[in-house]
Amino acid sequence: MTEQLTVSVLGTGIMGAAMARNLARAGHTVRAWNRTRAKAEPLTADGVRVVDTPAEAVDGADVVLTMLHDGPAALDVMREAAPALRAGAAWVQSTTAGIEALGDLAAFARAHDLVFFDAPVLGTRQPAEAGQLTVLAAGPPAGRDAVAPVLDAVGARTVWTGEDGGAGSATRLKLVANCWVIAATAAAGEALALAQSLDVDPNAFLELIAGGPLDMAYLRAKTGLILDDRLSPAQFAVTTAAKDARLIVEAGRANGVRLDVAAASADRLERAAAQGHGDEDMAAAYFASFDKNA
Repeated sequence: MTEQLTVSVLGTGIMGAAMARNLARAGHTVRAWNRTRAKAEPLTADGVRVVDTPAEAVDGADVVLTMLHDGPAALDVMREAAPALRAGAAWVQSTTAGIEALGDLAAFARAHDLVFFDAPVLGTRQPAEAGQLTVLAAGPPAGRDAVAPVLDAVGARTVWTGEDGGAGSATRLKLVANCWVIAATAAAGEALALAQSLDVDPNAFLELIAGGPLDMAYLRAKTGLILDDRLSPAQFAVTTAAKDARLIVEAGRANGVRLDVAAASADRLERAAAQGHGDEDMAAAYFASFDKNA
């Protein structure tokens, strides 16, 4: 039988809420905190205890799981939780924090005697809700058994990338994967926008490439969201994708690589957010093509 743990989930957006539900369904005791409590309240129907402060959430927890907007947000929340953190507890840090911020998070873990796991995830709303995420994880082998029940509850597969969570091997792999995801989404949106401007039926394009080397399920998924006006609720929101795109650009710049497509994609996503599409699926970057002031 799976060991039953007390798990604190800090951040209950698209991904964090789904992870909290799956942890509760797996039989773990789950306490959740979100900056806006009302957004977390629906979790009570799934047996999750929603609390008012990060400290209340982590008090006595075996595992703390963070799924917040970015690295600085994760650090701020953990600082709020610090008085109640239990020495020796595991910290599964699943926020896409970026390489620079990860060092600060790992330093916080060392200062508070936490067993730190760099553990971003691949997947969007649907696989998150189904507990089918892919977890990219780095952390000490001696502590992996303690967090395995948590990773198994939220994901279908865990890919171990290293033994030192603070070294950021999992985060680096996540940035590479997201670089491809963001570029593919931008290309899909631009192809549809060009089709519209040239009075070409988008379905004619999709039929043209069907079954060939240019066809792929991801293209059809994202174009389908646009063509069928299913951009809400978001699978992966525009504002989050824009943040990730900037982290990718910064990581490349810091390591001597110029990432023009990622930089342009970040601009498109930020433009779409400014147009009012920030909470929609990242495919809504499509609308940035029609910004006359760009």
